[in-house]
Formats: sequence, C-alpha cells, structure tokens
Amino acid sequence: MGKYVVKRILSMIPLLFVISVVIFMFIHLIPGDPARQIAGADATIGEVQAIREELGLTKPLVTQYVEWVGGFLTGDMGVSYTNNTTVIELLTPRLPITIYLTICSITWSALLGIIIGVVAAINRGKALDLIGMVIAIAGISLPNFWLGLQLMQIFSVNMGIFPTGGVETWQGYILPSLAMGAGIMSILARVTRSSMIENLGKDYIRTSRAKGLPESKVIMRHAFKNSSIDVITVTALQIGALIAGSVVVETVFSIPGMGRLLVDSIGYRDYEVVQALILFFSLEYMVINLLADVLYGVINPRVRYE
Repeated sequence: MGKYVVKRILSMIPLLFVISVVIFMFIHLIPGDPARQIAGADATIGEVQAIREELGLTKPLVTQYVEWVGGFLTGDMGVSYTNNTTVIELLTPRLPITIYLTICSITWSALLGIIIGVVAAINRGKALDLIGMVIAIAGISLPNFWLGLQLMQIFSVNMGIFPTGGVETWQGYILPSLAMGAGIMSILARVTRSSMIENLGKDYIRTSRAKGLPESKVIMRHAFKNSSIDVITVTALQIGALIAGSVVVETVFSIPGMGRLLVDSIGYRDYEVVQALILFFSLEYMVINLLADVLYGVINPRVRYE
C-alpha cells in the first residue's frame, strides 16, 4: 500500500499544475479590474495605472503566474489587494470554522443517511422503505440556500432557539450544518439502500443465513461491510461537495468561513485570495479521495493496490 500512496501523491503534482494554470487564467480573464476597485470610482486613469503597477498587474501573465506559483511553493500565498493583509493571515482564523462546519455536516448526514438506507433495504417495499425514500428525495430536492432560510425563519426568527447567524457559540453551527448536510444525507441513504439490496441478494448472504447466523450479523458483518466501499466512495466525494456548499451556506448565515471569504474576494476581484482558496479546495478534494482509497484496504483486505 505504501508504494500505491506514493504513486498517488506523485500523480497529484501534474494535476495540481494543470489546476493552477486553469485557476490563474480563469481569474485573470473574468471582467473587472482590482485596481479600479481599490482606487474607487472617482480615481483618474493615472491613479488606477499606478495601482496596477504596484500590484504587478502590468507584468505579462506568464510572469505573474510564475511568481504566484513560486511564492505558493515557498509558503507565500500573496497579499490581499483589498486590506493589504497576507492571504495566510486571512485564511488562518477562517479555516477552522469551515472545517468544523464540514465535520458537523458530514457526521450527522452520514450517520442518518446510512441508517435510513440500511433500514429501507431491510424493509424493501414496506412502509419504512417508502418513508425513508420520501425523506431522501425531499432532502436532495431542496436547495441548501432555501432550506437554510427556512430553518432560520422557523428556529431563529419564530422560535428563537438558535442564532440567526455567526458561530460565536456551538449552537450557531446547528442550522448551517443541517442546511449543508441534507442533500448529502439523501444521497448516502439512496446509495446505501441500493448497495444493500444488491448484496442482500448475493449467494454468500443466503449461505450465512443457512448456517444459522443471527440476522443482525448477516446484515452488518456481511451485507453492510461489502456495501461500505460504495458508501465510502460517495462520502469522500460529498465531503468535497460540502466545502463547495459552504460558499452558499456561510453567506446565508453570515459565517466568517472560507466560503464567505471566497464570495467576498470574488466581488472585490481580489485575485490572490481567490486563487489561493480555489487551489486549496482542489487540493483538499484530492487528499480526501486519496484517504478514501486507502480506507478501502483497511475495511476490505481483499482490495489490492497496484
């Protein structure tokens, strides 16, 4: 497995290079001028040009890209155009907030989604199966921003149980995590149900029952264990989706996380911050998928790495 992990890490290098080029070109080709944003609407052309030269925006794009990547490799992610603060200083207080929100969301959504999927598969065609799938369809059909607004209206405005925004206390994470995790819960419920139904019809399940094993062991030790590969794959993919979903949810709930920072930075054309955030999200996505691949072998020893 060690060789496999090393190969996967090495394969991430050219992929990160391609991603960095795409990110850099995309950010610099979108309409808008950060120098004009900084200078203000009343600034003269000369003042705007002076700011562009100060920020290095007058250099060729190739030169700007090389300087950006070189700085990134040495731990220098650049300086924010809008507040003259280093990108690392901007990310440091916001990163734990987004990570904690993501952990809360994936924890409850994975547990509930798996439970619903297993119960629905065991009771296929019965009332519990129908109820579980109705919940799953509802969760995946509701946009997270709309669900967040409804949760805020009900539990914050009408009932006054949770705060309307911010994360000063742990209660502030509850409604945003519910809004972020509803869709993930639904997807995991459907995937778990489908995989469980397939495995429950296999010969080894009939053999286990014929040997007189308790039904709970047949379901959890055999059927669910073999279904867990599909569940892990989907969960890993959805963690990346949660990070992307934090952009909307953090904006709705006024949470000072990385998603909110990305939205604000795009509005101000703050190239350095946007580039660093998107590259970080991409790297996080690849690392999570690598960990999921390694986890396959831990759960199922029959998985072989080449």
